[in-house]
Amino acid sequence: MHKFMVALLLGMFSLGAYAQEMGTSAPKAEIFGGYQYTRFDGGMNANGWDTAVTANLNHWFGIGGDFSGAYHSESGSAFGIPSTVSVNTYTYTLGPVVSYRHGGKVTPFAHFLLGGFHSTASAFGVSASDGGFAMMLGGGFDVKATQHVALRAIQFDWLSLHSNGASDNKNVRIATGLLFRY
Repeated sequence: MHKFMVALLLGMFSLGAYAQEMGTSAPKAEIFGGYQYTRFDGGMNANGWDTAVTANLNHWFGIGGDFSGAYHSESGSAFGIPSTVSVNTYTYTLGPVVSYRHGGKVTPFAHFLLGGFHSTASAFGVSASDGGFAMMLGGGFDVKATQHVALRAIQFDWLSLHSNGASDNKNVRIATGLLFRY
């Protein structure tokens, strides 16, 4: 997994160097909002929302903040007692965003985000919470609709969660939605 991360980071920075040579301009800020699907380690599927704000420092490099919520709920029973098990996970991350703006309708991007997470779980009237370090590595494609609006066709992220000495590294997040450019 570490070789994959190194290769992806090198690719992200070489994409940025290539994009720097292109003379296209970038919006000063981009605001994203949309739907996310998360597949957590162990097989749990969650649906939710994802928001991101990116401040572009030049036409290829920006600093982005990503905030999301993923929710899973399952009804069942144990020992004949009906109950609903609910899990909510929130992430808040920040980091570099590299975009390849070549003047076309499609803008690919890559990001490496670091921050934290907070999860709560409840069942049978009992709840617990946990939090820790979160890391996301991924990217996607934005498709221009108008000068100020684009569709985030897809965003794919590998999500790593670390808490209390344990790591949960086999998480995948996919998002789509609208992107507003200013």
